[in-house]
Amino acid sequence: MRDFHLPGRSPVWAEGGVCATSSPLAAQVAVQMLRDGGNALDAAMAGAFVLGITEPPMCGLGGDCFALISPAGSEEIHAFNGSGRAVAGADPQVLRDRGEASVPLTDPLAVTVPGAVDGFFRMNALWGKKGMDTILAPAIHYFETGVAMAPRVVSDYAGLAPNMTEAGKAHFLPWGRAPRPGDRLTLPGQAQVLRRMASDGAQAFYTGEVAEDIITTLTALGGPHTLDDLAAHEGMETDPISAEYHGIELWEHPPNGQGATAILLANILAQFDIAAMDPNGAKRMHIQAEATRLAYDARNRLLADPDHMARLDHMLDLDTARRLAALINPAKATAKLTESADAVHKDTVYITVVDSDRMSVSLIYSVFHGFGSNICTDKFGIMLQNRGAGFSLTPGHANEMAPGKRPMHTIIPGMLKQDGKVIMPFGVMGGAYQACGHAHFLSNIRDFGMDPQAAIDAPRAFPEGDVLTIENGFAPEVLQELSDMGHTLGAPKTAIGGAQAIRIHDNGFLEAGSDPRKDGCAIGY
Repeated sequence: MRDFHLPGRSPVWAEGGVCATSSPLAAQVAVQMLRDGGNALDAAMAGAFVLGITEPPMCGLGGDCFALISPAGSEEIHAFNGSGRAVAGADPQVLRDRGEASVPLTDPLAVTVPGAVDGFFRMNALWGKKGMDTILAPAIHYFETGVAMAPRVVSDYAGLAPNMTEAGKAHFLPWGRAPRPGDRLTLPGQAQVLRRMASDGAQAFYTGEVAEDIITTLTALGGPHTLDDLAAHEGMETDPISAEYHGIELWEHPPNGQGATAILLANILAQFDIAAMDPNGAKRMHIQAEATRLAYDARNRLLADPDHMARLDHMLDLDTARRLAALINPAKATAKLTESADAVHKDTVYITVVDSDRMSVSLIYSVFHGFGSNICTDKFGIMLQNRGAGFSLTPGHANEMAPGKRPMHTIIPGMLKQDGKVIMPFGVMGGAYQACGHAHFLSNIRDFGMDPQAAIDAPRAFPEGDVLTIENGFAPEVLQELSDMGHTLGAPKTAIGGAQAIRIHDNGFLEAGSDPRKDGCAIGY
């Protein structure tokens, strides 16, 4: 239990249903959807659409999504891949000929087909209860009438506003400057798109006037995108992957997300007696940093579109984790992180909902970098993702850019099971940090018996290149010990990531946590 003399949050307890996400307004919309008879998926999607106006640098209609879903009355976990592919005209040689070593973040070739809209509609058909017109109604209202800019969102805007294009400024900077807390943002162009989707379905986004707005914008910048690329997009249900960590099963979305990296990292940590260490001590942070570097090296070399990845079994094999764990010196920093195949970023939203029938949803939604590619459509103001920056330009690499191929994704939803039962949907935002964040959160829960809020609040560290970025919550002697071990320490530009989680207890109650590093909260009834 936390020290009530200090600032902090208690877990939120409820019985009827809970939503945890990074915007109180989105959480409230989700809970109201539950109270109006919707299920957890209806609520998660209603909240996610609202996040497009409350946190526009992080997500939007021009992005992708992934989800793990456990239906009511079942302990099965389903996975849905709502990520888009490179367009038919995507050619990595064009970038190599320009001397590029990686995909430029704002180049049209960084724009893959937005998959989220199709994903939401397909998931609704598979597991939803309410119609999409009902699910979209709250978002339509807020996109039209506006929301107040929250402090963390204002902070995220600060470094992004100066680089915004004229179209982006017209839609996302109506104040003629970076926002201040309490400034009202409306997105009437996107409200029109939402209304068309509510009336005509996903085709209102992927064909017709909205699709033409997207393609016209991209072709004007030299992009090879066509209307056929949009019209051909289809998301898909997939099979989740899992591994056991000291009696708790970690369930992840399969590639092209980095869930296999979280599993590999957890398997490496399982080779050490983490529970015997100080949860915020140097020994634990050292082992985790070294294990993260080794797991991410495997990710950068192996992880790709599932149709092009041949070594998933190798990443999930416990023997692989044992061999990597044997490379770690418990007293000295030795592991190095190879250059990542994707550009590091920390811009994503996550929402989790559990309803009264104990349907559980873990959903993550993103445009990749802040405001994605920074390519905004003129008419409707759709900010397009830059997920193509997750491709490699190395010839022959499993994750090399190619037509019709999905890039490696950093965003991953998670779930935990114990004794065959789903006990917790959870997610950790923070771009490349997410796999490390999943393993850290899981260890906090299992090794140290933390409640969801305490497991989220605990200070974080993450190796980025040769630097171990470390939050302010660690004691000075921990920093000194890590430095003495050979770690080069650095302060992250912002707090590392964000997280949400809901624990399902056998006594009928739900216990939820929400990250104070964001503006959000957990709300239940």
